[in-house]
Parts: sequence; structure tokens; C-alpha cells
Amino acid sequence: MLHRRHFLIASGAAAAVPALASLAHAGAPAGWTVPEDWNPVIVRLETPVPEGDIHVDPNSFSLYLGLADRRAIRYRVGIGRAGLYESGTFILGNKARWPSWRPTNDMIRRAPDRYARYANGMPGGPNNPLGARALYLHTDAGLDTYLRIHGTTEPWTIGSAVSNGCVRLVNTHVEHLYDQAAVGARVVLHPVATSA
Repeated sequence: MLHRRHFLIASGAAAAVPALASLAHAGAPAGWTVPEDWNPVIVRLETPVPEGDIHVDPNSFSLYLGLADRRAIRYRVGIGRAGLYESGTFILGNKARWPSWRPTNDMIRRAPDRYARYANGMPGGPNNPLGARALYLHTDAGLDTYLRIHGTTEPWTIGSAVSNGCVRLVNTHVEHLYDQAAVGARVVLHPVATSA
């Protein structure tokens, strides 16, 4: 099992990824924009992430896309709230632009007032909870796990554990990740650290 220390960045190794838009968002606190330090950055890791792999460290709310030479692109993410975040190793089975969405049956059971009206699904678009892009996590056998790495209509929740289990990014950031990540890539959602 990897621990948080494996993701420590070697000093002085960060480099900016080409600037991505930091726009105001509807429904956000007044005047809110994406904080500058949330932007994707190329980092050098003490323990490399294999090139093309995606690793999520829930303890630092970071997603790493492995590059060559012990480097990775680090994105800031939000994760599933307590009891809903699921660690494990998966395969990136599919990707979609402006994906449609349907809450899972478990989501509808947990919060029918919020989700039952979407039982027949919601088309993709700027108001869709999956945001601009979605990466679908499958088992080794090719079965959909219903776990996603996706955009969000609530970007101010990045850096917190509030989702129904999926990993979320700011829309412009998930668009960037979508363009870099390959179907078939290994995706590792590392466990949340437990206090001793």
C-alpha cells in the first residue's frame, strides 16, 4: 500500500502546465474564482507514478497523471465523502465529452428528494453534475464500477470530501486531463489514511 509520503514532491521540481482559465462560476460564493494554486502543475515525485497511470491521493486531494522521468501532472480534486470513497485499482474503460448522467440507485435511495427526479437521466451540458468530461472506471474484467473522474458544476468543493464517491475536478482541468489520459490506462484510487 502506498502512503502519502510516496507522493511528496521533490523540492524545486514543479513547473506550470499551460494556464487554464480561472473563471467565476454560477452558484459559487460571490466573487469566487479557481484559486491559482489549484491549477495543474508538473511535479517530480519521490516514488514515480508509471507513465500514463492515474493515481489519486485522497489525503492531499491530488490526482497524478504519470509522465516520464519520475514526473507527473498534479491536479487538485474533490473526493467521495466519508463512507462513499472507494479505493482500489481500476481501468480507464471509457471517456465522454459533456456526458449524460443518471444517479445510481444507491444515490436515489440515500437522497430521494434530491435525485429521484433524475431517475431517467440528464443530458450532458453545463448544468450536468458530471461537468465537461467524464472518465469511466471499470474493473479488470471490463465491468463499469459507476465510479467516475469528472468535472463539476460546484468547483469550489475541490479540496474536500463531499461527492457521492467519484473524483471531481474543475471543468477546465478535467478537459485537460481528458486530452492526456488514454483509455485502458491503470487508475489507482489510494486509501484514505487512518489515524493510528
